Amino acid sequence: MKRVLTGRFMHETNTFSIQKTDMALWRRRDFHRDNEIPAAFRGTRSALGATFEAADKFGWTLIHPVSANANPSGTVTDDAFEQIGGMILNAVDNQGPIDGVLLHLHGAMVVDSYEDGEGELLARLRMKLGPEVPVVVTLDLHANVTQQMADNASALIAFRTYPHIDMYERAWQGAELLECAMRGEVKPQTVIARRPMLHGLDWGRTQQGPMAELIARGEALEANGDALVVSICAGFALADIYDVGPSVTVTVNGADPRGQAVAEEFMDHAWETREFTTVRMLSVAEAVARAREGKPGDKPLVVADYTDNPGGGGYGDATAFLKGLVDAGVERVAFHAICDPEAVMAGMRAGVGMQTTIALGGKTEPGLGGGPLRLTGEVTHLTNGRFIAYGPMGGGVERDYGPSMVFRVGGIDLIVITNNGQATDLAQFTSLGIDPTRYTTVCVKSMQHFRAAFEPIAREVILVDTGALCSGNYPPELYKNVRRPVWPLDPV
Repeated sequence: MKRVLTGRFMHETNTFSIQKTDMALWRRRDFHRDNEIPAAFRGTRSALGATFEAADKFGWTLIHPVSANANPSGTVTDDAFEQIGGMILNAVDNQGPIDGVLLHLHGAMVVDSYEDGEGELLARLRMKLGPEVPVVVTLDLHANVTQQMADNASALIAFRTYPHIDMYERAWQGAELLECAMRGEVKPQTVIARRPMLHGLDWGRTQQGPMAELIARGEALEANGDALVVSICAGFALADIYDVGPSVTVTVNGADPRGQAVAEEFMDHAWETREFTTVRMLSVAEAVARAREGKPGDKPLVVADYTDNPGGGGYGDATAFLKGLVDAGVERVAFHAICDPEAVMAGMRAGVGMQTTIALGGKTEPGLGGGPLRLTGEVTHLTNGRFIAYGPMGGGVERDYGPSMVFRVGGIDLIVITNNGQATDLAQFTSLGIDPTRYTTVCVKSMQHFRAAFEPIAREVILVDTGALCSGNYPPELYKNVRRPVWPLDPV
């Protein structure tokens, strides 16, 4: 019976955030140890759910020391990295021998002492395991993939959808490849290609354009047996690190020179199409005007605050668009969410059904996206913030946003949460008594992931720029560590 080490250690690090990702932040959302993990993930359409199913099918003994998935935020502290990474590495010493590894990482973790958190973890793991043990890793398609990651992993398998609705499928792909490798049927090796670009591939959007084209070409190569895995990553540009940017990795059987040729050809296409984008943002005034056009009975207009996206490290407390709606007296609005633990506590002290005045949002970095708003309204719902998400990205996994409330201000039902997170599931509204289909306008804080659940209920989707942390309109001088020259910061 093969002994397989698995686990999840995922973080997308926005190095421009002032919120350090310490152990307290890791533990606030989606943190499980050892025997807690099967109960949380068995039977779900998640990466770990697929891993447990694969273990049952192939007869593996699974070692699963930790599942940690912190919300995107600032640089990970050395202490948190050593603690969580240590749980994975210590399992090799304490629960070995290990025949294979299937890890679920993000690929854009930055640690105080290591720009390439995943590369550092994989290098340490490879040192313990030796060169022959296969190590298969699933990644987010916004990974900043490095040579160190490619050198120390046997295979890197990136998501192929954005919104990410194929985490389960990619984990199964990884499990099947790992089983073949442990049987000695293949010897996977991974090569990488990159170009001097900060971003590209339409920021990873997979509905159309160069990202979709390359994914389709890669899947054809896999189907034909010309490659074991082809992964296209758009990178995560809100990280001031040397190796930021898009990449293509190709996993081949042994030292097959075709892998590098494919990777270079695909990256040539990414470079040639680097200016392609489908992102179109409106100003706050324009978005408010669109919200005022709605009539009772309409399907909702879904407005996404693109630049305060908690899924990209945004603080989730920008108030600029909320202020615009309040000032304009817009009615029939459901708003998710303002992350403000102090405001939730104030609402709890007031109690359900009570009118109160609360200072809401804008407290983390008031100069980005608007400062606190002092608003008077009614507390209509209070919950512990825990529910099961069954939407396209939910997979049946429990979410925990901490103590949460609905605060009704005029015609706006405003959700306020304790643990930050972007809107990706209708249950983020319905668990608080709000049916988003019954509102004329639904506001969410997200760049793209919201579309999986909310686009089907919308009459239209628009994006608004509130000037918050994830605007991406950073001048070149803010990037101190990225390799130069690099597009679009320099003429390349």
